[in-house]
Formats: sequence, structure tokens, C-alpha cells
Amino acid sequence: MDIIFLNPVFKQMIWGGSKLRDFGYDIPGDNTGECWAISAHPNGDCIVKNGEYAGKSLSELWDSHRELFGNLEGDRFPLLIKIIDAKDDLSIQVHPDDSYARVNENGSLGKTECWYILDCEENTTIVIGHNAKDSDELADMIKNARWKEFIREIPVKKGDFFQINPGCLHAIKGGTVILETQQNSDITYRVYDYDRLQDGKPRQLHVKQSIDVIKAPFTPEMTEPVVSDLGGCKITHFISCDYYSVEKLEVNGEVTFDMEDYFQNYSILEGEGKVNGTPVKKGDHFIIPYGFGEYTLSGNMMLIRSYVE
Repeated sequence: MDIIFLNPVFKQMIWGGSKLRDFGYDIPGDNTGECWAISAHPNGDCIVKNGEYAGKSLSELWDSHRELFGNLEGDRFPLLIKIIDAKDDLSIQVHPDDSYARVNENGSLGKTECWYILDCEENTTIVIGHNAKDSDELADMIKNARWKEFIREIPVKKGDFFQINPGCLHAIKGGTVILETQQNSDITYRVYDYDRLQDGKPRQLHVKQSIDVIKAPFTPEMTEPVVSDLGGCKITHFISCDYYSVEKLEVNGEVTFDMEDYFQNYSILEGEGKVNGTPVKKGDHFIIPYGFGEYTLSGNMMLIRSYVE
């Protein structure tokens, strides 16, 4: 059984930059905002680099070789892993939950996501939540463009982790690079886009949908990391929710795992090393298939691991 290495898909964005080159990528331009690193979404389907399935898309593997994923139920690969380089501010936005998206977005999944801050400039903030006391005030603040009163910003630093549930107003601000783990969905409702233009026109806003799905009042989602030390590897478990579990692995030496119960997604975000003797480096992304058995990580590197239990 092969470890499945993937070729990422890149997205140019109005707010994107050039920092994805720091991961060794040949990006399409200096406004590249997103690396879809592990994705089977039709808007960016990753191709397998190696082994028996080289040249096949991840969605093909999901459809034709479900045994690689523990015969997990569902009509699509469950997760989408991205690296996001925000040179400028992203729009103020919100995502729907599964039930709203199913009815209003042609059967799409909703979008629960989480962010690990890979890097950020000094004094950077992000938007998480709002200051409206109830849904009526929320609608009034949006319709009357009371943005300074409405939007809640908090400071951010490298290594921070945030869970973003459906209905939570949010935005990544300029100068931030993140690793995002999310449901396999591309549904985003823009609430406010700073009145900026793209190709001479404002980008589409989704005011009605946003008012429908933003939860009010805002309640912060508190996560408590759990750290364990395995000798050659420190593991920080950030979260387990209905859609994913996410952990940071800091390898300094060698560690062996035997996790038979689910497949695992890995992104190498710092350093280099080996997985089962195969050289790997910053910017590589791979999947350990279900039932793979023992595998060994060695070297000096930081990885984010996600899985569906």
C-alpha cells in the first residue's frame, strides 16, 4: 500500500500574495491566495503524484477505491486542506451549516473550518464574531453599514488556533498565512468587502443569506489544546468536532504510529525529514490510507495532521 502524495491546486485571489513560494511552490502569480493542498472538490481536485494511483484525482480515488478511506460513507471526500496567504484583507464573511446549504446551495455541504496561524505580521488582527446583541440589531448593523460597531477584531500571533463554526462572522486580515482544515465545501457568503472593485466592479455580496445564517449574539468557541510528548515527537491536539480532528506534530528525531482506525491527512509546514524512509519537506502533503499499519516519521519538521473519526 502506497502513501498517497498529492499535487496542490493554486488559486489567484484579489487579496493574494507571493508567500506560497516560501513552501517551494511554483505559483501562477504574485496574487496567489490559496493552495488547495488536499482537495477532492470539483473547483480544485488534487492529482496523485506517485505509486499505483499516479495521475488519478483524489475524487476518483474516493469514488473508486473507498477502501483507502475505510469505506467511509458520504458522496464526497469529507475534508479540504488549504494554505492561505492573505496579502490584503479577505472579505467579512460567514458560512452556512449543512442543513442551510443543502436547501439553498444545490445540496452542498455547509462549512465548518479551523485555522492554524503559520505566520503573521506584527500587530495583525483577525475578525471573529460581531457585537450585535440580537438578530434584529445584527440586520440593522449590516443594512446600514455600521461596520465599525458591528465587526469584532482580535489580535493574532503565530501558532494560534481558531475553530470557525457555521454562523460565525470571520475574516483573515492582511499579513497572515494560515493552514485551514475545513469541510469539503466552497460556499462562502460575503457580508462586506470594503467597497473594493475587481475588474472595475464590486464583488458580489450575500446580504440576505448572511443575515439568515449569522448567529446572534456571538459566543466565542473555546478550544483547549492537549499536549503529549512521545519522545521524538510532541503532539498538540487542537480539536475534535463532528467533522474532523486536527493536531500539530513537532518531530525532532523519530516516531512510529500505528493508527488503523482511520485515514490521515498530513501537511508539512516547516522543516524536512522522512516518512517510512521517503524524503519529505516543507510544502509536501500526503494521505496515510486506512489500514496502512505502522509508519515512521523522522527528521526535524512540523506537520498538521487531520482525520475523520
